[in-house]
Amino acid sequence: MQSVSTLPRAVGSAQIPSAGRRVVDAPTRAFHWLFAASFLVAFVTGDSETWRPVHVALGYLMAGLLGFRLLYGLAGPRPARLAPMWRKLAGLPGWLRSVRHGRWFSDVDWRHGENLLIALMIAAMLVAVVPLVLSGFVVYQEWGGDWLEEVHEFFGNAFLALIGAHVAALVGSSVLRRRNRVVPMITGRASGSGPDLVRSNRTWLAVLLWIASIGFVVWQLL
Repeated sequence: MQSVSTLPRAVGSAQIPSAGRRVVDAPTRAFHWLFAASFLVAFVTGDSETWRPVHVALGYLMAGLLGFRLLYGLAGPRPARLAPMWRKLAGLPGWLRSVRHGRWFSDVDWRHGENLLIALMIAAMLVAVVPLVLSGFVVYQEWGGDWLEEVHEFFGNAFLALIGAHVAALVGSSVLRRRNRVVPMITGRASGSGPDLVRSNRTWLAVLLWIASIGFVVWQLL
């Protein structure tokens, strides 16, 4: 028979839902949203001479954020490192062969294909930002003709298309798995039981990244 003293604790634990596992740390989430916001605002202000300083400042910020992500992906904690993503993408040719040789729809590991697609979109955006920023810098310095502006505009539109494909892949995966795959990049946690993949949230580093990013843009504008 359960004692009276343990009954309230049992009832309380049944009423309070689990917060889930921490799977994404604060600096990674800060980079994600700063990077996305920088590009979207830069894209909107790209054709305006009035907002040109904002466009340029955010272009520099994107380059700095990319540098931070690469360094954090090399020296940061294991869940934030980029090497697992590249190893995952190395299995893409094998998965494509399984799709080609599979006789039935059920023979293909489509869940693995979802993860590969999302990883491919992330890698493509990290790579595509390099020619995007470099072409913008060359145009700003007026080192070439009008054709360079068209090149920069091309990379901007291509980057926007990659963002759209990335969002579509996340939405589609969320619907198929019946689990919101955007929430972990907001809260840092995923539903389900098990140990935290991220032991330390490193909130202090995320705060520094936000302060440095905002301070840089303000300094550029002033």
